[in-house]
Amino acid sequence: MRKLLNKELERKTVEEFRKSKKSPFVIVLDNVRSQSNVGSIFRTADAFAVEAIYLCGITATPPNREIQKTALGATESVSWKYFPNTLSAVTSLKEEGYKIIGIEQAEGSTDLDKFPAEPDAKYALIFGHEINGVDQEVLNNCDSCIEIPQFGTKHSFNIAISTGIVLWELNRPHHPTP
Repeated sequence: MRKLLNKELERKTVEEFRKSKKSPFVIVLDNVRSQSNVGSIFRTADAFAVEAIYLCGITATPPNREIQKTALGATESVSWKYFPNTLSAVTSLKEEGYKIIGIEQAEGSTDLDKFPAEPDAKYALIFGHEINGVDQEVLNNCDSCIEIPQFGTKHSFNIAISTGIVLWELNRPHHPTP
């Protein structure tokens, strides 16, 4: 076994990425306070070729030195928009035909591995504040809610980890062909 060199990975250029087919997901960050988490989510969004990231409320926006440390250039490839509040983003996405999915521990939530993703649907995945989660008013406007099953003593994952887990699971049937 030999580790591949970067030049052997056949990565897309930023321009090729922008023109490529995307997974049918928009990530919505509801008042995420950590700029490192925002940068990590940009990097994960690039890896899964999501359509865009919507940064809402207190969530920091590029250009930002702290975001860039973990994004490693993904702020240049992944499209993003800023909304002063998350409900404005949700309204816009609903008008564009997205199904709004909160990622939260809530009454009536569906375990991630049991979520019935529709093959032709577009999804907006809402991830919330690191301590307070997705705002209740935002959850009230969701079409459904997904919960990541957990088996330890802690009651949550880091938001950047949650984003990776959810995108991995939901992206499999939607993976764009190169």
